[in-house]
Amino acid sequence: MKAPVVAPSLLSADFSDMRSGLSLIAASGADWIHFDVMDGRFVPNLTFGPKMAADLRPHTDLPLDVHLMTVEPEWLARDFIKAGADLVTFHIEACVHAQRLAESIRAAGAKSGVAIVPSTPVSAIEEMLPYVDLVLVMTVNPGFGGQSLIPSCLAKASRIARMREETGLDFAISVDGGINRSTIGAAAGAGVDVVVMGSAFFSSADPKAEVDAARAALAGRGRD
Repeated sequence: MKAPVVAPSLLSADFSDMRSGLSLIAASGADWIHFDVMDGRFVPNLTFGPKMAADLRPHTDLPLDVHLMTVEPEWLARDFIKAGADLVTFHIEACVHAQRLAESIRAAGAKSGVAIVPSTPVSAIEEMLPYVDLVLVMTVNPGFGGQSLIPSCLAKASRIARMREETGLDFAISVDGGINRSTIGAAAGAGVDVVVMGSAFFSSADPKAEVDAARAALAGRGRD
């Protein structure tokens, strides 16, 4: 199985001091930086554009995991890759020609990911699995940090893990939303490889301890 990945989300960082957020992530030993892009249309919030990614890119060596919660993600994907994104994930609900977008992301030099919101069934992305490097299962309705995990979403992650095993494909499985000490065990049991942590990380008195606990849970469950 893939090595566990912990990806703190800058959505929960202090927007007035993002470089300190990067430093905190680096000091914690986390693996990726999760970069939530919201357009006020696909989700009811606004966050970052490509310039923010480009300005932060020189200040970290960690992979930049860009999550496009936007309509028409094909218009932003290439700009974020130019800005330094290592992985670009878009929502199946927002893209008609998803296979073409996934292949164009790879052709531009990044890894591609596809995401689903809680109301979207796993069947919506089944045809996409050969074309992506990551499947992101939202475990909250996207748009705001600090929400509680929706338990039924982990069942979707489990189904995707079984599909991966049955097909022999090599994509990673990520969950995002409500991941903390009380939910990480269930997430790990669902067979995921990547967990996104927002408020649990940035609100902690010891962010490194949160990363260590998440990584230990991922390494110890669902990986036999």
